[in-house]
This record gives sequence, C-alpha cells and structure tokens, in this order.
Amino acid sequence: MDALRVLLEASTFNEVLRGVAISVLLAKLIPTPSNLKAQDSTFITASGFLLIYFFARCWLALVNHYAPEPYLDEVFHIPQAQVYCQGRYQEWDDKITTPPGLYLLSVGWHKLMRLAECTPSSLRSNNLVATLLTALLALSCRRRIEAQTATATATGKEEKEGSAVSLYAYHTAINIALFPVIYFFSGLYYTDVASTLVVLVAYRNHLDRVVSPARKPGFLNGLWTVVLGVAALFMRQTNVFWVVVYMGGLEVAHVVKGLKPKPVSEKDTPSVYTATVGEFVGFWLKRYAVGDVHDPPVDMAWPDDWALSLLSIGIAAICNPLRVLRQVWPHITTMGLFAGFVAWNGGVVLGDKSNHIATIHLPQMLYIWPFFAFFSAPLLVSPVLSTITGLIPRAKNPASSDSTPGNEGLSSFRSTQSSKSSATKANEVTTAASSLTANSERNGSALLKTLEFLISHKVYYPVYILFTILLSAAIVKYNTIIHPFTLADNRHYMFYIFRYTILRSSSIRLVLVFAYTLSRWLVWKRLEGDNPPSRDFVNEGRLKNAENKMRWRDEFSASPFASHPSDMYLARQRFVNRSINEAPENKSTEKTNARNAKQDQGSQEEDFLIGSFTTLSLSSSQPSPSTSSPRTSTVLLWLLTTTLSLITAPLVEPRYFILPWVFYRLLVPAMPVPCSLINGSDGDNGTAAPAAQQQQEVQKRQNGDTRNRNGSEEKGFLWNLVRRTDLTLTLETVWFLAINVVTMYMFLFKPFNWKNAATGEILDGGRVQRFMW
Repeated sequence: MDALRVLLEASTFNEVLRGVAISVLLAKLIPTPSNLKAQDSTFITASGFLLIYFFARCWLALVNHYAPEPYLDEVFHIPQAQVYCQGRYQEWDDKITTPPGLYLLSVGWHKLMRLAECTPSSLRSNNLVATLLTALLALSCRRRIEAQTATATATGKEEKEGSAVSLYAYHTAINIALFPVIYFFSGLYYTDVASTLVVLVAYRNHLDRVVSPARKPGFLNGLWTVVLGVAALFMRQTNVFWVVVYMGGLEVAHVVKGLKPKPVSEKDTPSVYTATVGEFVGFWLKRYAVGDVHDPPVDMAWPDDWALSLLSIGIAAICNPLRVLRQVWPHITTMGLFAGFVAWNGGVVLGDKSNHIATIHLPQMLYIWPFFAFFSAPLLVSPVLSTITGLIPRAKNPASSDSTPGNEGLSSFRSTQSSKSSATKANEVTTAASSLTANSERNGSALLKTLEFLISHKVYYPVYILFTILLSAAIVKYNTIIHPFTLADNRHYMFYIFRYTILRSSSIRLVLVFAYTLSRWLVWKRLEGDNPPSRDFVNEGRLKNAENKMRWRDEFSASPFASHPSDMYLARQRFVNRSINEAPENKSTEKTNARNAKQDQGSQEEDFLIGSFTTLSLSSSQPSPSTSSPRTSTVLLWLLTTTLSLITAPLVEPRYFILPWVFYRLLVPAMPVPCSLINGSDGDNGTAAPAAQQQQEVQKRQNGDTRNRNGSEEKGFLWNLVRRTDLTLTLETVWFLAINVVTMYMFLFKPFNWKNAATGEILDGGRVQRFMW
C-alpha cells in the first residue's frame, strides 16, 4: 500500500499534464509524412514517449521513497555533483574514475530549470530527461540510416521522401530507451544514460556528415564534430572508440565508396581461369586503389567477403590520403586530444587506478553474445523459425541442398524460395553459362583456380566454424579472468551468473563455448535480416514497383572471384534487366506485369519486395529501406569497436555492453511483413496493384474515401496500425517491460544486509543492500 500511495502521488493531474505536454512536444519534433494526418502521427509517437515518461517517473518516485540516500556508486557521484553545483570545480574525489561530464550537465540543467539545490532527487531526475532524449536521438539516427539506404536505392521523388519516419524506426527507438540496462539507471544518478545520449548526439552528427558523397561537410561542422567527440569523452573514456574508431572508420568507408571509378569492361577484367597471379593481383589492387571497393550487404556476405571488404577499403583509403584526411580530420583531432589527456593524466583512468588496470580480457567477446541473445530473444524468433522452415523443404527434397545453380557462391541454406519455376529458370542460366565456360577456361594459375574453388563453393566454411569454436575454447581456457569485485559483491546480478556457471568448474566453462557460438550465430542472423538472398536475374526486370524502383544489391561487386563465366552471364543479364527497369512503363507492360504477378503469387520474393515496412502513413505499399541489411564494412567496424571497448576491461559488467547493444540495435533491419497482411485479404492474394491504381488509392485516402479496391469499407486507423506492427518488436517491448518490472521490484522490495556468516553480526554499518545490474 505504501508503494501504491507513492505511485498515486507521482500521478497527480499536474504530473499527467506535464507528461502529456512533454510527449506531444517530442512528437512534434518528428517529421510527419506528407500523406499522413498530423494528429495521427502525433498520437502514435506521443504514446510511446508517454509510456517512457510515466514508467520512468513512477520508478524515480519509488526510488526516492525507498532509497532516498545515495546508493552504491551514487555515494561518489552525488557529492561530487553537489560540489560542482556550489561552484567548487577544483575539488575532486580521487575514488571517481570517470570524467566530470555528468556533473557539468547537471549543473547546466539545474541552472536552466532554476533549481535552488542539487538534491539526490533532482540529480536523479536528470537521467529521466536523458532517457526521453535517448529515444528521440535513437529515432533520429535510425531514420537517417534508413534515409541513406533510400538515397542509395532510389532517385527523384523517393530521394526526397527518404526522410520520412518509418514505423519500425519509431518502435526501435522506444525499445532502445526501454532497454533494461539503460532504463534501470533512469532513476539513479549514474553516468550510463547521459553517456549514451551524448554518443548518440555525436552519431547523429556523423550520419549528417555522410548523407551524400556529393555533399562535403564544412569546416564549422568539423569543429562541431570535435566538440561532440570531446563531450563524449567527458562522459566516459571508452567512448573514444565509438566517436573515433567507429564513426571515423565509417567516414573513411564513405569517402572511398564515393570515388566512383570508371567501370571496366568484361573483356578487360582478368579471369581466374586465364590470368597469371601477377596479372590478377595487380588488376584488383589497381581497382581497389581507385575506389572500386567490395562492400556487400551483410546478409549476402561470407567470411571471404569480410576480408575483401576490409582489404579493398583499406587500400582505397591508403591510396587516397588527401580525400580521406579532408573528411576524418575531426576524428583525428579528437584522438589527438585524448592522447594528450592520457599523457597528462598518466593513464586512461582518473582517480583510483589500482582497481581499474587495463588488461587483455578476450572472453568479454564471448560473454557479449549470450547477453545480446537474452535481451534480444524476441527478435531472434524470426531467424530461428526461418532456419527451421528452410530445413523442411531440404529434408523433403535433398537435391535442393546443393548450391543454387548458376550462383555457386550462394547455398540453398540462404535461399528463401524453392519453386519449380525458379529452379527451371536457374537451370536455363546454368545451360547458357556452360557454353561460356567451355570457351573461357584455358590454361591459368593453379593457385587462382584453387582459391576460386574454395571461395566460390565455400569449401572453407566448415573449417572456419571449427576454427572459431577451437579459438573460443582456447580463450576460455587460457584467458578467463575473474575480477575481485565480481567475487566480492553479491549486490550485482553478474555475481550470481558467474557463481552458477563459470565458477562451478572448468568443464562447464568449455561447455559454455557452444552457448557462445549459438548465441553469436543467432545474433548475426538477426543482423542479416530476412531479405531474399537468392538472385533471380532473369525475372528481376519484372519484380519492380513503378513508384519506387528497388535496385537489387550487387553482392559480388568488386570481388575477384566473381569472374567465373556463369557470373559474367548473370551480370550481363542483370544489366539487360536494369534497362528494362529504367524504361518507361506502358499499358502493355502493366498488363504483362499483372499477368506475371498472378502466376507467381506464391513467390516469397515478391512478398519481400512489396510487403515490407512503410512510413507511418500506413497507406503506401511501396517497399521501404527499413528491411535493408547494413553494409559489411559497417558491421565489421561495429565488431572492431566493440572488441576494443571491451577487451581492455577486466571487470565484466552489463553496463559496459550498453553502447555495443545500442549500435547493434540501430543496425538491425526490420522483418518484412507479408503484403497480404498489409493490403488485407480482399482478394488480391498479396500481389501488387499497378502503380497508377496505388496512386489512386492514396489520393482517395487523402480525400477521405476509406473504401478499398473492392469497394468495401476499410478497417479503422488503429486496426491498420496493429496489422502493420512487427510482432517481434511488440514482444521486445513487453519483454523489456517485464525485465524492468522484475529488476525494479528486486531493487525496491528485496533489500538485505551483509552479515558475518560466523557471528551473524551486521556489516557495513547496517546499511541496506539492494540488487542491481
């Protein structure tokens, strides 16, 4: 009853009015699509911010009631912030290891709000505001990520509409703010929420800097980038990896991919079957040097593509130093300032350095995958079901388990359709390609032929899997580090995780390697998304939408081992189909497309193209960039930055995984929604309407006509919203709320005291201990 009274006091009319006003204000900051009523957009967006605000407000009220005094690390942070509030900036607690960014923000916030005193309650409320702003910044970042994809795959009208906010981007932002390890600290005075917010501000600025290769960031923006980088470092020292390595690396990739060298004709491209090693290597080194880089989407990339992506971008960056330096000088400056701080301070850590000695701790990169798998469990349902359903047709038809004909680099493991018509078309491609093979294969380097065989058929992949398992086992056996804090502090959940797993026996540690491997695979599969990985070049021309010409990704671009004659044939067919795509559509073409669509209405590829997430308008059936997988270079830079930020920390804490998870979550693509669900079951069977008809329907909705194509009355706005909502995102929201409720309950209502096991004497001066992350 005491808790209920506190909640009622936190839900007064004035507090409700304040929450609604803040939520509506934040919603107004989000662009509204041109074909959506402003009040509908405000209703959707404000409701999510309202959820975050009231849940956090109730949590803060309960914390202030049950734990009014500074708790755990707050014992250091709150007094230091109060010293700064009094203007005594020269005083510093040597036990604090992080920079004073949080305290400076608190001073500014209290002056802005004209608060007379820095109390524990008022200081804690800073993180409530930071949590709301984190949702807003996450939405802005995800929107820009999708806009980059839209710019790369569309022209004209689509490019202008690339800034529209997708429902997936909005829901993703809400879930990022509700992430339990972030949301828990919205009611306590810790650095994590504010640090995440400042890094997202820097990331948003980075995304604006790489919006287009034609738009170069100016000098003032470069200075602003340095300011944001330094601000991030003022929050936590490890943020240097994200503002320098990750964002700087992405800008390097952006620069070299914007070089756009003149393409080379097929006859001038050396083949692995005819060229010598010197000719072959020399040709591709020159191509990479001028910017012909290999950077496929991650869902189409294999380990050899990862290596080629890093190699090609690295060579292009080295061979174009002035272009690269003009773009990344702000990040180099930030790194130089950080190096100067380390030299002045005598190390990275401020204050107490004895318990925070940097060491190589490789198991951190094993622990992170179960962490991701646990919190992203609802999102992993899709790759699990996709894999299971993909295995069923292979079990019924063993012949389909071979590599896709005519496309040796792609196994049916990554294929999403196995219709008879597709197999027939693929056989036609193979037959046509075989004639090219007979004329092309002559004497060449045995080394190149061997590499081509190993790479194109992915023969090395089982060896790669075995190597990762053995490497993980070696890391567990020889590099497992147990920090004294992990063993001594039973207030943190990590104490119990280690106690009942890693600390039980060495054999259990090795068994956990399989859990790490499975978690890593699931997380990676979700990052790939569920786009159609098998390419049907023959039919690619008719899988188009007149309003948004979805350009298929060339996953083998700038790859030396895509020069097999069959690949050349497929590439030639692709260019033919692109000319079909770019040709103006006439009535006969519309009739042909409609007839072909009916014939292949069971094809999943069309569902993927047509039935993907759209903007908040809920009226357009055009495909959206929400479902597009991130580029290989982006994911590899994320992995590198995560590694650098974790392996130097001997202590394992969930808070260290916050930024890796946030950036991972921003990159995760949407799962395509079947178009039959979006368009309704009104007899269209999920097929696309002609472009003109789609435009008429949009115009009818704007004029207030709510009837569908068959003339029947359409469902209401809320129903359309629900049926377009990704179920896994909704499950993620519920999952996060459930975890938050449990951890908050444990913190508030399950306190305990430290006692001497032998005498029963209460230790630590009788202070109450509480469970937390």
